[in-house]
Amino acid sequence: MTRGKLLYLETFGCQMNVSDSEKILTLLKGVGYKPTQDPSQADLVILNTCSVRAKAEEKVYNHLVQYKGLKRKKPGLILGVGGCVAQQEGVRLLANVPHLDIVFGTHNLHLLPEMVRAAEEGERLAEVAFIDNETRLDLFPVDDRTDGVSRFVTVMQGCDNFCTYCIVPYVRGREISRRSADVLDEISGMVEKGVMEVTLLGQNVNSYGAKAAGEMNFVSLLREVSKIRGIERIRFTTSHPKDFSRPLIDCFAEIPQLCGHIHLPAQSGSNAVLSAMNRGYTREEYLGSIALLRAACPGIQITGDIIVGFPGETEDDFRATLSLMEEVRYADVFSFIYSKRPETKAAGFTDEVGKDEKQERLDRLIVLQRRITLEINKGFVGTVQKVLIEGESRRGGQLFGRTSGNRIVNITADASLVGSMVDVVITRGYQNSLQGELVEE
Repeated sequence: MTRGKLLYLETFGCQMNVSDSEKILTLLKGVGYKPTQDPSQADLVILNTCSVRAKAEEKVYNHLVQYKGLKRKKPGLILGVGGCVAQQEGVRLLANVPHLDIVFGTHNLHLLPEMVRAAEEGERLAEVAFIDNETRLDLFPVDDRTDGVSRFVTVMQGCDNFCTYCIVPYVRGREISRRSADVLDEISGMVEKGVMEVTLLGQNVNSYGAKAAGEMNFVSLLREVSKIRGIERIRFTTSHPKDFSRPLIDCFAEIPQLCGHIHLPAQSGSNAVLSAMNRGYTREEYLGSIALLRAACPGIQITGDIIVGFPGETEDDFRATLSLMEEVRYADVFSFIYSKRPETKAAGFTDEVGKDEKQERLDRLIVLQRRITLEINKGFVGTVQKVLIEGESRRGGQLFGRTSGNRIVNITADASLVGSMVDVVITRGYQNSLQGELVEE
């Protein structure tokens, strides 16, 4: 009896890449590949990559060097690269990495099965053509897994904002929305398989439907999703602050299933830097949205992104970012040192901040955010939270789940509770998680 063909899939970067990786698993299952957690056992290794930050891109190349040795031991091993680095580099990757077999861009997932078949016959090939029309998102498979209670659902892809630092429009293309009927059908199908929570994904979900005549907008889509029987929780990411409307804020007060968490990237607390980034809003407008959110949904947990050391950022600009963080009190912040990205406008800016100064600012920011996060987590102690139990915790013998505010909670409980919504009293708050106990019935 043969073991079948094995796929090792490594995912870098954002939730959009995680969603794409789920699609890759579905596609390659159709041509006989089963996932493995051990790359040394794999017949096919795929790196689903991110190039939003230079460090993420460098990490991909480091991994490719490591896989060179594995391929030397297993000459029949197929090595592929997809995602944003593949889209950015294209055929150059094949030229620069002789042991690489497949390169597929962000619009070419649907071609992967036939590309793998060609690689099995000894071909080396790259597909990175953009498909910038409404058929693009129809080409990708629907997630057909039957396990788990939470799913990502792509509602749109691409971005039209062209922030001066951001490579997304160049590697993901322009904004295109899926038909709402298809989104709702997909979610209904997931619910039939036991899914209770969905996260609606897009580079800028606020713009959903804006370019499609007669299509509903994002607020209407949220309301329609909430009507699907069996959906207990709805999340979405990412929102651009310049498009964050009052009707969307009102949804947090009016839709019971909409979770008390929002990821709203500020990127900077300085108006001068925000203008140079082409973000389209001011510090004051951003804080106004935060105030309205907290009025609509008291206790909402807010997360964000911050870029440190953008060209021209002064110490005063950076202090304005720190003060914004103190005022917003983010539950978590994803912080990055600015790095030049090809094709972006900011790559041509000359007033760069020194490397050591960037690192020193990032270190200060991290210290501040760790303090705020720990204070927030400890503030949950003694409260009772609704927790959706998702599976086994990394802590041995425990289960984990998430609150409405997206806080991870670990509890000691029977595995039969996976997939259940339970009341948990929080007993401890740690840096990255909460500890709790089931509330007795």
